[in-house]
Amino acid sequence: MATENNKLPNNKLPDSIGLMAGYGAFPLELAKSLQSRGVAVHTVAAREETSPEIEQYSASVCWLHVGQLGGMIKTFKKAGVKSMLFAGKVQKLHLFRNFRPDLTAIKTLALLADHRDDTIMNAIADEVAKAGIIVRSQVEFSGDMLAAEGHLFGPKPSAKMLKDIAFGYRQAAGIAALDIGQTVVVRHGAVLAVEAIEGTDEAIKRGGELGNGKSIVVKVAKPQQDLRFDVPAFGADTLETMHAHGCVVLAVQAGITLMIEKQRIVELANQYGISVYGYRPD
Repeated sequence: MATENNKLPNNKLPDSIGLMAGYGAFPLELAKSLQSRGVAVHTVAAREETSPEIEQYSASVCWLHVGQLGGMIKTFKKAGVKSMLFAGKVQKLHLFRNFRPDLTAIKTLALLADHRDDTIMNAIADEVAKAGIIVRSQVEFSGDMLAAEGHLFGPKPSAKMLKDIAFGYRQAAGIAALDIGQTVVVRHGAVLAVEAIEGTDEAIKRGGELGNGKSIVVKVAKPQQDLRFDVPAFGADTLETMHAHGCVVLAVQAGITLMIEKQRIVELANQYGISVYGYRPD
């Protein structure tokens, strides 16, 4: 199995890189950031998912359907890239409605022991590696999109809030280790909601309504998080949901959590009085 152990020094960027872009703002922000730092971004965009805006920040773009693994590899080899990144999700509904696997994808999927996300992505990374292209960490080139340690935005959390953050981290780490979810909502040392298959927003809604306007949301990475895929992230929509359902603190794991549309996060944290905090366990 391919492993994520090939990080470049932080002060050295490649001349070019491949980007497999999915849904959402993250691929756009990452491509824009890389372009501004002089990296030629060669993008493979999912027809069913990716914003056309990605073309503004790419040296080249190839639009493919979800499942065209061989087409992605061929595109990156033609562009001469030696490493690539995955950014943005591909909604699972496309695996049922619009899935158009090419021969490479069919062969790869046929060998899988199961169809969990990690299993699929590791198999894809292995196939890409056979072509001489390394899948790199999502956080490696994310720059100031990564949450730092300590108080980040909005009002500073109180001592009681910090205590709940530490408690919530332990609980969230526990469910993440079981691959249940990565977010909990807590108050006064009690768990109000746990994220499962329904997603973060639904957990925030449940926990916020039980916390009488004082709930704390804690989001962590998996204990063995593969930094190449699906790194924890939050954006302005998370703060909107929190505000609508009575949550006053968002604590995320420092150094590993991505902040999408950071300026908007800052604005909403100040507007809604939500404390955003980067937590790093001892």
